[in-house]
Amino acid sequence: MVIQHEPDTGPGLVGERLREAGLDLRVHHPWRGEELPADLSGWAGLLVLGGAPNCEDDAAAPWLPRVRRLIREAVGARLPVLGICLGGQILAHALGGRVVRRPQGPEVGAVPLRRLPAADADPVLGAVPEGALAAQWHWDQAETLPLGAVPLLTGDDCPYQAFRIGPRAWGVQFHPEVLSGAIADWADSDGPAVRAVGGDPDGAVASVREAEPGLRAVWGAMAEAWGTVVREAAEAEGIRVPVVAPGARERP
Repeated sequence: MVIQHEPDTGPGLVGERLREAGLDLRVHHPWRGEELPADLSGWAGLLVLGGAPNCEDDAAAPWLPRVRRLIREAVGARLPVLGICLGGQILAHALGGRVVRRPQGPEVGAVPLRRLPAADADPVLGAVPEGALAAQWHWDQAETLPLGAVPLLTGDDCPYQAFRIGPRAWGVQFHPEVLSGAIADWADSDGPAVRAVGGDPDGAVASVREAEPGLRAVWGAMAEAWGTVVREAAEAEGIRVPVVAPGARERP
């Protein structure tokens, strides 16, 4: 199950690599009135994407309470979860962490990450190299993680760039799914607000464009690793994973 919050925040590179691995993505679009499933019966994994709303802004995004319930259900059932940017913030918040507006303004562009000790044995982020660049575009971030969460990656300007909760739930603050085209679109729409607080949206686009080959390699591999967790967990739980031919069209 993939939850997309806005028109221009689809699964991108992550979805591409998961489909190439043969997984069947069912993308849900609650922002245009689609009802989210009531529970996770029969699902093999949950991918929650990014978006502009704050993770507590149920007025702007009235589907967020359902997303929080699905995340709690998934973590309780040890169903694989990957939360990206807003999705990672919802994961942290839903399980007792705290998400705040960044007082220093948004973090945008290609930013180097640092490995933390727990990353060494992590099945999804263990192969991410020290100093790997990641595409960023976020105004909010986790200030505290839920009890028992394991920090995996950090950065100079954002302490919790990746974390794991339990054995099969991951949240990342950055955008492993996007490349320079998406960042350019966000710079067009959000650039004036970024400039107003001293940011450089044009520089962000340029940095992501320059880093794109490495972004494809590192975060494509991360997506594949999460897909492996999905398949192995489904086999262990006796869930049938729908398989599609590589290159098959993503469900709309």
